[in-house]
Amino acid sequence: MASSRGARAVGLGTGMALCAIAATLAWQAGMWGAFTLSLLVTAVFGTSLYALAARWPVAAASAADPGPGQAHAETGVLLHRLLLDAAPTPLVALHHDHARALNRAARQMFGTDARILPIPGSLADEAATHLHHEGRRWRIDRMRADGDPAVSAVVALVDVESEASLAEARASAVLIDVLGHELLNGLAPIVSLADSAQMAADAEPVDNALVREILGPLKRRAEGLERFARAYRELARLPSPTMKQWNVGEFLHDLRQGFVRQWPTIELVVEADQMSAWQFDRDQLYQAVWALLHNAAEAASQASSARVSLLCRLEGQRLALEIADSGNGIVPGSADHIFRPFHTTKPDGSGIGLSLARQIARAHGGTVDLVGARPTRFRLTLA
Repeated sequence: MASSRGARAVGLGTGMALCAIAATLAWQAGMWGAFTLSLLVTAVFGTSLYALAARWPVAAASAADPGPGQAHAETGVLLHRLLLDAAPTPLVALHHDHARALNRAARQMFGTDARILPIPGSLADEAATHLHHEGRRWRIDRMRADGDPAVSAVVALVDVESEASLAEARASAVLIDVLGHELLNGLAPIVSLADSAQMAADAEPVDNALVREILGPLKRRAEGLERFARAYRELARLPSPTMKQWNVGEFLHDLRQGFVRQWPTIELVVEADQMSAWQFDRDQLYQAVWALLHNAAEAASQASSARVSLLCRLEGQRLALEIADSGNGIVPGSADHIFRPFHTTKPDGSGIGLSLARQIARAHGGTVDLVGARPTRFRLTLA
């Protein structure tokens, strides 16, 4: 009996540790639905472990005084229920022959006190990733419940629209913060130079040489701020892609020709899987890949052997383009910020190339990721 309890305690403790690790990874990746599910399952394991520990000394002692252990167990169960009901994410336990709402959010969603009848097909299908229920779309985050033989999995249902709205709000807040920072940085020297020019113009006699000396930097600063404003407008006004079938080989050939004319001293290696056509917005994709090639060429030009590679592969149902260079790699500490709009380490850079490339890729159902820092490798995928 004691060995059985010990094995169960070890299992619960291991499950709790694994769920805590999963919650940490989900938090770092910004996967809030997975984070909520992992955290709640960690609480379930912790509560079960607490209840088991509370019953253990009682079982080892005389059965004549079960009161304290039973009180501890009841407290653990109550805490468990309170934690689940407080969670805003609907949680569902999948049994072998039925489903059960675990918290208030799930009960309200399915209009039930406990059992969900009938079980939605998407919940029963382990391969399903989304559920459509009463006109809303929910993402299904599953976690196998290996510690409980009666439960096959615990499911968290994440409202896709709400999650997208939160992500959009966070992105807008970051963009506004960056925009304000860049505008203030650009305006501060302009105001200072304008004050100096005003003082020089008011002096008697007017020092024309000093005025001209001030107006030069003032003009350059104003032009820089104008370039920033134009870059911001380009990023903010990206139209929806016009999807058509295009010949991939011809698309890569055009990129090669443009690259050779722009950087004749840099070797470009292009490799591609055999494929005929793919559906994409040619102008937008050209702009995205060109931004990656432009960054690669600038990085490679600083190396003794300047070389850029462009690989085009089929990865299942996706088209992947990988761009690498022979440069010195990403500047330490910059990898976490390179996709942030207007972030740049170049004196004349606008800081929108990578952000715009990722935005275009996402509009095509894919993304742009940094898959290597030394040497630098970017992968752009299309659905």
